[in-house]
Amino acid sequence: MSDTDIKEINRAKLNLETAQMAWVDMQRYFASGVALYVSPELDLVEAAFQMSEDNIAQIKLWMEEGKFGKVSDEQAAEWVSSDAVLWTVVVSPWVLVQLVKK
Repeated sequence: MSDTDIKEINRAKLNLETAQMAWVDMQRYFASGVALYVSPELDLVEAAFQMSEDNIAQIKLWMEEGKFGKVSDEQAAEWVSSDAVLWTVVVSPWVLVQLVKK
């Protein structure tokens, strides 16, 4: 099996592990400091894959662009007040969250 095949299998596995969750159910991860925001401009599965591959250069670029990082207090408060639903995926120890597009 080629390296490309393994990477595609890993992407598919991450895709299967995504789930929609209400932010109120995710707040414990925010409180623990492990909730990471993924901008709706990005593909959540691709972001999770890059995390799993330790692609620091790509993650750093997204962080510099404000598209990836720890969930801020402001985001958390907004999501509570709007009763937000998010796509989620775990890349241990992190939980990546992305607002469901309406």
